[in-house]
Amino acid sequence: MTTAAKYAQFAAYEARGASPTYERLALAVSRDDEVLALLDTLPPIKRQPNLLFGVVRFLAGPVEDPAAFHDYTVGNWAAIEAEMGTRATQTNEAGRCAVLLPVLAALPQPLALLEVGASAGLCLYPDRYAYRYGDHVIGSGEPVLECAATGVVPPTRVPDVVWRAGLDLNPLDVADPADVAWLDALIWPEHAYRRARLRAAAAVAAAEPPLLVRGDLVDDLPALAAQAPAHATLVVFHTSVLYQVPIPRREAFAEVVRGLPGHWVSNEAPDVLPYDALPKPPGAALHNVLALDGTPLAWTRTHGQAIIWFA
Repeated sequence: MTTAAKYAQFAAYEARGASPTYERLALAVSRDDEVLALLDTLPPIKRQPNLLFGVVRFLAGPVEDPAAFHDYTVGNWAAIEAEMGTRATQTNEAGRCAVLLPVLAALPQPLALLEVGASAGLCLYPDRYAYRYGDHVIGSGEPVLECAATGVVPPTRVPDVVWRAGLDLNPLDVADPADVAWLDALIWPEHAYRRARLRAAAAVAAAEPPLLVRGDLVDDLPALAAQAPAHATLVVFHTSVLYQVPIPRREAFAEVVRGLPGHWVSNEAPDVLPYDALPKPPGAALHNVLALDGTPLAWTRTHGQAIIWFA
């Protein structure tokens, strides 16, 4: 797929209905030969819209007006290119815990959670957040994660988590203002509620920091998993991570994780992992597939705002 097509697809399927600013901006970039030529000097994995837009926001550049964005990007390409080369789209959306919760709460308790692509580890605290599924509220405190649930009865309790660890090529630190600023820059412009949620979730993580290990999802996973307490159910999970991993490494990861004790929970775009069959997605917006041990269970929205159970 060409870079122009990727930006047009992002506008039509990811940003539409979620961020008018990014829908307008991605469409403009898809038609901007000068910016596309600059992007095409980068490795393919570094050309993605979320990374470019996040870096421009991180550098305090304009994203509201496509013309101003064009001028800023062309005029400051050296700085933008440097940031895009070293950063990744580590969107650490605690809201995704709301779609993981029905699976986590149903597994044998207590749990030892190991997140692959953990970023700052905010999704390692499903037991510390509160949830609202329509009129059904679970847990207490902040943040409150809201999720529209269809076809599934929401759990009645949060899971019992006794160990939590994350694996990431570049783990982020919630105590580092620059790392939190990068997470903030990755949140789409109109999503003020997600910024508030980030701050609340970061406060939870900072109060009891998780074990975050810098490492590879294939080479370093078994050693970290071996640190989990034997009396707990090991759960290796990831959300919107594997699309950044080359297909051969995805396949190697799946082989490794299937060989571990415990369970594997994945929440990825439908073309990222192989499934025998999937029902038709519920609408044109981008949905992830929630799966347990390789068996698909539900469609989910990418920021955890909805779950549609089909298993």
